[in-house]
Amino acid sequence: MPRAKAPSLDQLLCFSLYGASMAINRAYKPLLDELGITYPQYLVLNVLWERGEDTIGSIAERLALESSTVTPLVKRLEQAGLVERRRNPADERQVVVTATPAGVGLQAKSHCLGELLFAAAGLPVEKLIELNRQVQAFRDSVSEFAAAKS
Repeated sequence: MPRAKAPSLDQLLCFSLYGASMAINRAYKPLLDELGITYPQYLVLNVLWERGEDTIGSIAERLALESSTVTPLVKRLEQAGLVERRRNPADERQVVVTATPAGVGLQAKSHCLGELLFAAAGLPVEKLIELNRQVQAFRDSVSEFAAAKS
């Protein structure tokens, strides 16, 4: 019985998404370097820009990371003067993180990252917004599937 031919890398959705993520990181890197932050730190700041302040655990959950991964990111952001950490007085086990004025100021400076991505894609904004919705729905479905299997 002949074996089915394995798909090529370019036929694998997982590889296309991985490659797209890598390309985005390469495009963002020079701009993030100018801001003095890494891409994962940028994501942490985005959570704080959305929410004002948050706990390490909630930031980790929002980014689908472990708290042990987020803690060093936050510590480096604190050393750079972009966030402040404090214990939650209601629950000493929780660390609450807030963006400093300098951290909030990076939001406006980082706005060009989205513009860069739109320009690099060469697609109408509406198509990119729809693509983002589709990728989010795909991510959520795969996450639910993986959670049900574990």
